[in-house]
Amino acid sequence: MRVLGLAKRIMLQLARDKRTLALIFIAPLFILTLLSLIFDADPYEPVTAIVAEEEMLGMLEVPDDIDYLLIEEEAFSMLEDGELDGFLILGSTPEFVVEGSDPTVNGAAMKELQGFMSTLNQSDVPAPTTQYLYGDSEMAMFDSFGPVLLGFFVFFFVFLISGISFLRERTSGTLERLLASPMKIWELVVGYVIGFGVVTILQATFIAWFGIYVLDLYMTGDFFTVLLIILLLSFSALTLGILLSAFAQTELQMMQFIPLIVIPQIFFSGLFNLETVSEWLQGIGLVTPLYYAADALRGVMIKGLSITDIGLELFILFCFSFVFILLNIAALRKYRRI
Repeated sequence: MRVLGLAKRIMLQLARDKRTLALIFIAPLFILTLLSLIFDADPYEPVTAIVAEEEMLGMLEVPDDIDYLLIEEEAFSMLEDGELDGFLILGSTPEFVVEGSDPTVNGAAMKELQGFMSTLNQSDVPAPTTQYLYGDSEMAMFDSFGPVLLGFFVFFFVFLISGISFLRERTSGTLERLLASPMKIWELVVGYVIGFGVVTILQATFIAWFGIYVLDLYMTGDFFTVLLIILLLSFSALTLGILLSAFAQTELQMMQFIPLIVIPQIFFSGLFNLETVSEWLQGIGLVTPLYYAADALRGVMIKGLSITDIGLELFILFCFSFVFILLNIAALRKYRRI
């Protein structure tokens, strides 16, 4: 009877917690739906081209899905701008040139170009060589996805720790006493951000150092540029965690935001190719900090971009933190009125 009594109490407690019930039944469906939309998309169709002299192109039957160009420099420029995934230079020694930062896209482009090569007279055409604009043939899948995972884990742990820590400030009565003091709301928010931010900076620096120098992630750019991206992402996670903690009463409720706020971001951060899914689904990534951080991290670590090349992504990450700080000020004003 005591066992049944305990079981009944637990079930009644869960029944009264509508948010937990919603998480149990709705969050898995939400994540499964996102996965189905992403994995049910059409196979990625690479954009490729043939570079050859006009006389040679006239003797070839180039498929409709492969462009043809006359100027090699134009092909390299298009590849760098993301307009091409790869191209084939036809000359005395044919050469495949691929973008290189995504092994999946590289494989699709190489397969299409190799299919075209198979239609040529192999006795007259030597075996082609391969050139990578970014990366090299030794770059593994983990090297390609490593920058995304680096950003995700920093965001995840900073979000979780900051949210739960600030929640404890509320439940312990510390925040209530501070709100009763003459301290201004913005001073309170900035103080919390700086206080949590010191630990965040140390954590982000350690994770970035471990990933690059211990796990040996592919790295061609500047470490301090990577660190700047990680820090801006950390502050966006920090301010977002503090903001959402205002809507939670327990640590369990704070953790309920993870499958709804944190996990979906990884689907739109570069781990999956979204060019084949609906445009409205691609647009979700544009409102998530991890989307911009992952793009900047891959640009620096794999492509060797400088801080000026990723200036837009850095500015957007800063804007996320600034907006979350303003929302935190508004949320704390509500508590002070109460």
